[in-house]
Amino acid sequence: MKEKATIRVFIADDHAIVREGLKQILADTKDIVVAGEAENGHDAIKLFRGSKCQVMLLDISLPDRSGIDVLKLIKKEKPELAVLMLSMHREDQYAIRALKAGAAGYLTKQSAPRELVTAIRQVAGGLKYISASLAQELANTVGEDHETALHDTLSDREYQTLVMIASGKAVGVIAEELKLSVKTVSEYRARLLVKMKLKNSAELTHYAIRNQLVD
Repeated sequence: MKEKATIRVFIADDHAIVREGLKQILADTKDIVVAGEAENGHDAIKLFRGSKCQVMLLDISLPDRSGIDVLKLIKKEKPELAVLMLSMHREDQYAIRALKAGAAGYLTKQSAPRELVTAIRQVAGGLKYISASLAQELANTVGEDHETALHDTLSDREYQTLVMIASGKAVGVIAEELKLSVKTVSEYRARLLVKMKLKNSAELTHYAIRNQLVD
C-alpha cells in the first residue's frame, strides 16, 4: 500500500506554550510534521518561505500585526498555501471574515486535538474546513432575506478596533496591543462610528453586545 505523503506544517503563534502543545498533538501523527514556527507576524512571513510547508496554523491575534493581515500577505505571495486560522475568539466573531480573506479553515483553540488533525489533513487536500456548528450557522442563513449587518461593512482593522473597544479597552491600550499610534486607532474608531451610524463608544458597545460580537 502506498504511504501517505507527509504534510509539512508551519505554526505561527506568539505563545510558546501553545506552539509546544500543537507540536505535541501533531507528534502523534505519522503523516504530519511541524517544519517551522514563528512567534509574530513578521517572522511568520519571513520564515515560512524557506519551510516548504503545505499548511500554516496561524493565530489570528499576533503581537505585531493582525493574523488577517498576515494571511492576506502570505496568500498574495503563495496562493496555494492552505492557512488554517486559530483563535481564542468564537467562530461567529471572526470565522467568516477569515474565510473571505483567503483562509482554508478556522478553528478555536478550545477545539479537540482530533479536530485539529482532521482539519489539517482536509485543508492539505485542497478542501475548506469549518466546524459542524459554523456549517449549521451558515446553512441557517441560506435563503434568508436580510440586509448586510453594519459591522460586516467594516475593514478588518476597523472590526478589530470595534471588538476591542466593546471589550472595554481604551484607545491607548488598543494602540499598544496592535503596535499602532493612538492617532491611527482614533481614526479607525471615528471611521467605524460613521459607517455604523453610531455616536460614541457607549452606543458601539451596546451594538456589539446586542449582536454578540463580544463575550
